[in-house]
Parts: sequence; structure tokens; C-alpha cells
Amino acid sequence: MALISMRFLSQALMRTVEVKVILPVDKYKAADTSGESMRFKTLYLLHGVLGNNMDWISGTCIQRWAETRGLAVVMPSGENSFYFDHALPNSAYGTFIGQELPAMMGKTFPLSDRREDRFIGGLSMGGYGALHNGLKYCDRFGGIIALSGAVHVFQEKGDDLHELACYVDKKAAEKTDLNLKVVFEKAKEKNSIPEIYMACGRSDSLLAANRELKGFFQENGAKLTYVEAAGGHDWDFWNSQIYEALKWLPLEVEATG
Repeated sequence: MALISMRFLSQALMRTVEVKVILPVDKYKAADTSGESMRFKTLYLLHGVLGNNMDWISGTCIQRWAETRGLAVVMPSGENSFYFDHALPNSAYGTFIGQELPAMMGKTFPLSDRREDRFIGGLSMGGYGALHNGLKYCDRFGGIIALSGAVHVFQEKGDDLHELACYVDKKAAEKTDLNLKVVFEKAKEKNSIPEIYMACGRSDSLLAANRELKGFFQENGAKLTYVEAAGGHDWDFWNSQIYEALKWLPLEVEATG
């Protein structure tokens, strides 16, 4: 297993960005000795507000579980952007996540370029970012994982904390594809909705919003796995649920604790 820190100049953000990459190189070497090439399935994993690209490494066992399952994991820093294209210059975070980052990672590492082998996930702000970009770029991602997602942030009933974090008029944004219901309908028109795994803790303040979006997805034909479990908006919950989400992904090797 390799944990790689990579820096490159992002054209979408017009600055040098750092990305952490978990690469199961032992699996690659085993395949190489047999004369077969291997291209890894990949999970793009997004952090929450006030976080960075080390959060998933320090807060969960993702590195060990990814190695067990032969899964590459790419973890960018999204600042407090909510991973969408802002009106401000050099702030095209959605383009960075949905287009530029997968293209760069595919050029650099032995990653599969098939839609069914590429997934996107995240927690809280990153849960919203995974749903928004997974649906907007539905031709690129075959599965979405949203844990404790801030899924109502671009609706009028969204909370003030998230409004301050992303500097967007919620009333105006509700009519655009920043609203997860709107971007879902656009993906539906393309007949290309990724499979979705959503989970939220029963003590989480975002539970009601997640339940409401779950109902919308189910009513509109999404292939959805929805989980409620004991826990709040914390790393104990996210660690347990990323473990379950990895079991949900179509990977060949079973995760072990």
C-alpha cells in the first residue's frame, strides 16, 4: 500500500493543489508478476467543512480497508467550497472535482477509466459535493456515497451556517443544479443516474433533511441504499459507515475489520 501526496497546477482553480492518493500497489505487483495489467477501481473521497485532504486518513481506517479491497482512493482538499463552480474567478471547484481531477489521476496512476469503476463519496459538505458532482457528471461516476450529507444547503430552508460557508443566495440557487433535486432530474433525463448510498446518524441534526431527500430519490426511481444508524455528526459514525459503504461498492475482495 502506498499513501502518496501529489501536487499539480489546477487549471480550474489556477493554483497548485495537493491531493492524497491511496494506491494498493501490492495488488498491482501481484498482478504484474502474473503478466496481467491492472487498472484500479477508484473512489474520490471528499472532506467536510473546515477539513482537508488528510481528514479521511486520520479519522477513519480507509487506508487499511482500501488496501484489503484493492481500491484506489483519491482525496482532494475542497476548502469550504461545497465542491461546486463559484462565480468568483479561479473557483471552479465542481469542474475540478468532476472533470480535471479524474483526468489528471488517470494520466498519473493505473486507474480504470470505466464509469462503473469510478465512484465519488464524502461526508457532510463532502456528502453534498459527492451527490452534486456524481449526478452532474453522471457519465463519469457509477456510484455515489453520501454520509451525513448537508443535502439541503441550496434550499431556502437550509441553515445559515452553510449559507455563510458558500456565499450563495439560497433562494436563487434552489432553481439551479446546485439543488440536488434539480441536478437529479437532469441526470434522469440522460437515463444515467448513478447508484447511491446514503447514511445518516439518528442523533444528527441533518437527519430530517436526509430523510426528505431519501423520499424524493425513492419516488423518482433512484437505485438507493439508505441507512440510519446510531450516532451523530462525528468520526465514529463516519468510520463505521465508510466501512459499510465499501462493502456496498462492487468490489471483488471483501473488507475485513
